Amino acid sequence: MELAKYIDHTILKPDATREEVEIICQQAKKYGFASVCVNQYYTEYVKNQLENTDVKVCTVIGFPLGAVTTDVKVYETKQAVLNGADEIDMVINIGAIKNKDYDYVQQDIKAVVEAAKPAIVKVILETCLLNQSEIIKACELSVQAKAAFVKTSTGFSKAGANVEDIFLMRKTVGENAGVKASGGVKDFETANKLIEAGASRIGTSSGIAIVTQLQNDKPDGY
Repeated sequence: MELAKYIDHTILKPDATREEVEIICQQAKKYGFASVCVNQYYTEYVKNQLENTDVKVCTVIGFPLGAVTTDVKVYETKQAVLNGADEIDMVINIGAIKNKDYDYVQQDIKAVVEAAKPAIVKVILETCLLNQSEIIKACELSVQAKAAFVKTSTGFSKAGANVEDIFLMRKTVGENAGVKASGGVKDFETANKLIEAGASRIGTSSGIAIVTQLQNDKPDGY
């Protein structure tokens, strides 16, 4: 398993500086991570930093609440793609899922998927705010809307990824979409358990610690 290729190297804190983002980009190139995930302000900067590499540019849409209108998400998405985004992580409308307004949710995702082309879309469910039936429905709607991935969390709510939710999401989407685990993934043991449960991508700011720990054959203390 080439663990680095599972990792979206992430810096989404609101006070992230250009210098910190540059360091993240350099680390992603060094370790061969799948992508660098940033807020939209840094999308174009990251695109320039990662030029002529295999590392993708990932940015977030409707972040972190998902409660803006579809038109706003579409505009954000188009701007992100113009600025060089290869991957779009959008937050689902959580209130609409709670309201069982499933047509709205599906159309919200579909509109972003269409606006993102040729970039791919990962749909953030914020699983800690949903029950099992809502997670299943959100996954089904994401697949129907042609999203490339479903994703657990923003990292800004009550909790992040866990094995049970990843297993449920993978069981629901089958091979029709990827599954991204994010939020609280800080060590190799956790990342490995999530991958074994069905995760095909890991969103974390601890990517170096995770891959270094693997390379060091899980030293004492982990």
